[in-house]
Amino acid sequence: MSTATVAEQYRALRQEAAAAVEALKQKPVVWVGTATCGVAAGALKIKEAFEQEIKERGLDVAVLETGCMGHCYAEPMAIIAKPGHVPLCYGRLDEGLVHRLVVDFLDGDDPGYEYALVALEPNDLFPTFSDFPRGVYEEKMILEQCGFIDPGNMDHYLARDGYAAVAKILEMKPEEVLAEVKAANLRGRGGAGFPAGEKWEACRKAPGEQKYVICNGDEGDPGAFMDRGLLESDPHRVIEGMIICAYAVGASRGYLYIRAEYPKAVERVEGAIARAREKGLLGQSILGSGFSFDLEVFQGSGAFVCGESSALVRSMEGKMGIPEVRPPRLAESGFRGCPTVLNNVKTFAYVPAIIMKGADWFRSTGTAGSPGTAVFSLVGKVNNTGLVEVPMGTTLRQLIFDVGEGIPGDKKFKAAQIGGPSGGCLPEAMLDVPIDFDSLQEAGAIMGSGGLVVLNEDDCMVAVARYFLEFTQHESCGKCTFCRLGTRHMLDILTDISRGKGSLESLELLQELCEDVRDGSLCNLGKTAPNPVLTTLRYFRDEYEAHILEGRCPSLMCKDLIVYYIEPKKCSKLCNVCVGSCPTEAIYTRDDGLKAINQEKCVKCDNCLKTCPVEYNAVIKLSPPSLLAEKEGKSK
Repeated sequence: MSTATVAEQYRALRQEAAAAVEALKQKPVVWVGTATCGVAAGALKIKEAFEQEIKERGLDVAVLETGCMGHCYAEPMAIIAKPGHVPLCYGRLDEGLVHRLVVDFLDGDDPGYEYALVALEPNDLFPTFSDFPRGVYEEKMILEQCGFIDPGNMDHYLARDGYAAVAKILEMKPEEVLAEVKAANLRGRGGAGFPAGEKWEACRKAPGEQKYVICNGDEGDPGAFMDRGLLESDPHRVIEGMIICAYAVGASRGYLYIRAEYPKAVERVEGAIARAREKGLLGQSILGSGFSFDLEVFQGSGAFVCGESSALVRSMEGKMGIPEVRPPRLAESGFRGCPTVLNNVKTFAYVPAIIMKGADWFRSTGTAGSPGTAVFSLVGKVNNTGLVEVPMGTTLRQLIFDVGEGIPGDKKFKAAQIGGPSGGCLPEAMLDVPIDFDSLQEAGAIMGSGGLVVLNEDDCMVAVARYFLEFTQHESCGKCTFCRLGTRHMLDILTDISRGKGSLESLELLQELCEDVRDGSLCNLGKTAPNPVLTTLRYFRDEYEAHILEGRCPSLMCKDLIVYYIEPKKCSKLCNVCVGSCPTEAIYTRDDGLKAINQEKCVKCDNCLKTCPVEYNAVIKLSPPSLLAEKEGKSK
């Protein structure tokens, strides 16, 4: 049995890891981003191409996998680190560029600056991330290692002082650890923003020999991938945060609840848990301290309502994922009736840095009421989609137009849907609202877990509200009458409005239903489901009125209120692209050789509009449909 102290055992682990990582730096290394975003863009083929090209030339080059750097718009991506050269990151890779980089850089000495996105270290030849607007605004507290370490190799995490916070707290009293987290005012990043320290303290004070720590990785918001990206790219950071929490509250068992639709995250987390056990950082008497804690992954089945804490716990117990009335809170009676701490992936990820750098360091970033950073998945009609981490208090304008570099195609910004399907749609006038828990709530939205969908002038806000409400209505567990029936009735009203069958009275009923569902639902799924409707009614009421009073969709999006038309003066007799693109053969050739659309066959798929050559631009959308008769009359 080892008599080495906790600090000595940790120091030995770190030194061994650092030596292995340092040895790796002595030769060229290619890091290929193989998180889900990279794999979807073809990263595995890129990795195979690098391996094949390197093998054919007999080069001594390591090809390793890494996670997501956050620049999902540029996937597939790779970093080439070659001794004597500044490490360079390349994006939008294909097999031809891989060949060029292997031949001219790895086997030669030409880095191919014209193909590089950015340098990873300061130099005199090529810009780094800090030289771009995104680098000015981003401040990475929990994403700092994502995309720069191999998540499957624990040495890479240990060499960067990974698990140093665990070694530190094992020589502290649990009360001291708890006090540091409370002093930091770390608010839960799952959406509600409840102070993590208060939750931990309640669990610690609750009676019971068995206590649990659960990480909520049930990320079900459409367009959200913050938790997935972190679990795939830096799983040990989350595990370390859970160990610290367990020590503070006196738990001996923990679970990471990850939805089964995240196979890459499940694989990497399970691998990380196994390697942490091998190193003595999980299991019996961690680092010889006498404190024991172990983890395992529980795969959820994908029900959105299981993001709610009591529903999540019920599903782990083999019951239906249905929220329960509280109190008692989970901290008092949770998993298997035992005191339980349940926090989001990102919440746990902050904890190691708070322990190492202190509460004052954490509170120095962000706002007084919402310290730290916010992690967003920036998606939709924005140029630079991906994972973004910015200080709390950053404005939507800075996030969308500086970090995301604005709206593509010279289109106008219309709204930002923030907080997932239960969030709110904020208009251009609200772009300067600071992003924090309290400011967003005042604006009618919520922080949520970090989903941010950017909408442009082509998006109909009635259709957007209907889309998100349809999602939450479908995901409702049905326990509450208000949520089960209220959201169904709201969806019916929105459907009628999108078809031009609504009335001004229905808007008043819709507003009333939203308030009733919000006030009468048991859990936050029902309480927040009306948010997209309430905010679009508040900020985009004119669009609702256009649908009702004019039978017109201003954004030309609602299918029942638009028709497609081919303008004869712009149509080319020699072009048949639209004919070939139509799946229902609705487009035909007139006697004069020009094209026209049989409206009875048209399914409004948009193919003809997308494929019509730009030099003609003959296909247009009309709303209301009554404009078609006027157009056809003029053409005759």
